[in-house]
Amino acid sequence: MLEGIRIVDFSYYIPGPYASLRLAELGAEVIKIEPLTGDLARGENVGEGEFGIVFKAHNRNKKSVALNLKNEDDKKKVIEIIKEADVIIEGFRPGVMNRLGLGYEDIKKVHPEIVYCSITGYGENGPLSHMGSHDINYLSLSGVLAQLKDHHGKPIHPTHTLGDYFGGLAASERILAALLTKVKTGEGSYHCVSVTDVMASTMANHVLYDQINGYKHGVPVLSGSIVSYGLYETKDERYVSFGALEEKFWQNFCVAVGREDWLPYHHSRAEDTNETFREMKDLFKSRTMSEWGLFGLSVDCCLTPVLEVNEVSEHPYFVHTKQINEPYWGERQVRMHADLFNTEGSKPPSLGEHTNSIINRSVMKP
Repeated sequence: MLEGIRIVDFSYYIPGPYASLRLAELGAEVIKIEPLTGDLARGENVGEGEFGIVFKAHNRNKKSVALNLKNEDDKKKVIEIIKEADVIIEGFRPGVMNRLGLGYEDIKKVHPEIVYCSITGYGENGPLSHMGSHDINYLSLSGVLAQLKDHHGKPIHPTHTLGDYFGGLAASERILAALLTKVKTGEGSYHCVSVTDVMASTMANHVLYDQINGYKHGVPVLSGSIVSYGLYETKDERYVSFGALEEKFWQNFCVAVGREDWLPYHHSRAEDTNETFREMKDLFKSRTMSEWGLFGLSVDCCLTPVLEVNEVSEHPYFVHTKQINEPYWGERQVRMHADLFNTEGSKPPSLGEHTNSIINRSVMKP
């Protein structure tokens, strides 16, 4: 879908590379501009065929050009590459690209139609714009982290960098919208995506519920407060997720387990003073997670196992989609668009693997 679209990506780590990977899988050509020491996600020991895991996970289907952006000759080469591009992605702190002479206003002079996307922690201006930041900061400041608490009210340290990925998604969304505008008007544009803003945008329900009735945990029935929507422990000390919010799903479940007497208690409280809740916990503990997983495949009641990462690819759903695959060139990868036909693509590039070919194409053209 994006064949013929060329993206120059200056970003490191996760948000920017995730955004450009999503676009690469849609057919865009993505050229990574890396320092001579490489994208920081490559790790400390960079060499032919050696990749850091974070780099390897987000940089297939891309090309690598290694240059020193503080060197005037190399900067001229980068500008020539940009002149043939449609999109720039960068993830530095505000002002860094300007100091390098590669900010939007600089590039706009030589390429007015460019779509330029900056991915930042806190936006391009404001009280925090020039402060360092990471995923855990975006989650905590946006209010998202306060929704992940244990039974003692202590925030749980997440092992998933949700902000980084949501930020990348938002950036790819903005870029696609800007490309559409460019097709319609012929005009380029500048976009600054704040990952903190993106995470705050996921708090719409929470903000309104808090304003109206002081409830700080979003939609009440989705917070684990009722018996038909929550997590239940199984016989083998694993867990299943149960989401029978609608009457039909609750009825299917109750009938399938032979407990039609539970039907009137669909939205009753998930508290130990509730006899139905106690009996449901006992029922779930009577079978293993695998047994409940098979049950959820045969009974339409919104019941799924809580899988560990090594189990995901073996679930019938992902066996069908083949979203998690092992390409011939390396370890397991996760496709960005499971519903689209995609080849295995190219392996993540070695540092500077395409420097000469890209420069020759862009700088040495007639």
